[in-house]
Amino acid sequence: MTPAELSRTVLRSVRGAVEEQELSVPVPARIVVGPPPRPGCGDYASNVALQLAGPAGRPAREVAEILRKRLAGIAGIARVEIAGPGFLNFTLGDGALVALVREVLARGEEYGASSAGRAPGAADAAAGPVANGPVPAGAREAVVAEALARIDAVAGTPGREAGGHPALVPAPYDLPTLTARLGSDEARWVLLRPAAHDRVRVPERPVQRESNPRFQVQYAHARVRALLRNAGDLGLVSEPGDVWPSSTAAAGGSSSAGPAPEQAPGHGATDPSALPGPQALQALQTLLATYPSVIDVAARLRAPDRVVRHLEATAEAFFRWHDVCPPLPVGEQKPLAVHRARLALAEAAGTVLANGLRLLGISAPAHL
Repeated sequence: MTPAELSRTVLRSVRGAVEEQELSVPVPARIVVGPPPRPGCGDYASNVALQLAGPAGRPAREVAEILRKRLAGIAGIARVEIAGPGFLNFTLGDGALVALVREVLARGEEYGASSAGRAPGAADAAAGPVANGPVPAGAREAVVAEALARIDAVAGTPGREAGGHPALVPAPYDLPTLTARLGSDEARWVLLRPAAHDRVRVPERPVQRESNPRFQVQYAHARVRALLRNAGDLGLVSEPGDVWPSSTAAAGGSSSAGPAPEQAPGHGATDPSALPGPQALQALQTLLATYPSVIDVAARLRAPDRVVRHLEATAEAFFRWHDVCPPLPVGEQKPLAVHRARLALAEAAGTVLANGLRLLGISAPAHL
């Protein structure tokens, strides 16, 4: 179950509660679900009960309990818990990651597009030039307007007028000067990365190492492409599935893909969710799943920096997971189903990175 599907499921539960007179509130047009505030609080969270409590004239936790009962047991949702003043925390079923990876790979360049932006050619339109209209004079204004035109095309709001463009702190140089100094990709990144009210910080020169967020994002994409090339040499084809080795393989056999997280040396009976592997996987899964909602928010708030920062977080999460869970066999290991599953997850991460870079007008290199 993806965040969009979970949002629609929660919305149906609210509508059902209203129709059956458990709640007397206007049914909202949409419900937002997002990452939980901290690890150990499920896969996703929503504050819908707090939003409905006022109109319902009831305590938020009481509203949350009504919705929890309706959501418990729905296919794809393993557990629904109430936290704090009335937050709903959702833990998805075991198949959630597999379903997500399948969706990302099936949609490819279209992943992230809204239903309104899903017409044939939407991805091509997003990669094309800015729509007809006056071109802003400043470097930052021009690059932001261009990125927003692409984001709007994918979010289903092409040619959007409402909201216009944000008031931006001007860049200290014009675009040709920045491009000559930094190169096209770095120039666009430094212009798009700050929020509208923040100053543009121009480096002396582009740094080709992981301390540079733009380089790390492009490097993560290039790493994925390298993994796929190397997998091809091994005859290994990606296939969504369980990214942890079986208990038999994890016991130390020669074909093991590495220790399962709950059997990691020195951890004893530690809760598996607190170990590096599951945490890294959960972070990456959440970032891939929430990419479409980030595009929607970037379009509504006129904030391409949201996409930039999401890509930075995705690249960082990819490397953390990659280091704990190698997608390819190591040493004398034989290719296993777990390697095919990890390769599919890596490919999904590369798809999100490529799609986001395309929206920003920045290259997604296969080699770096």
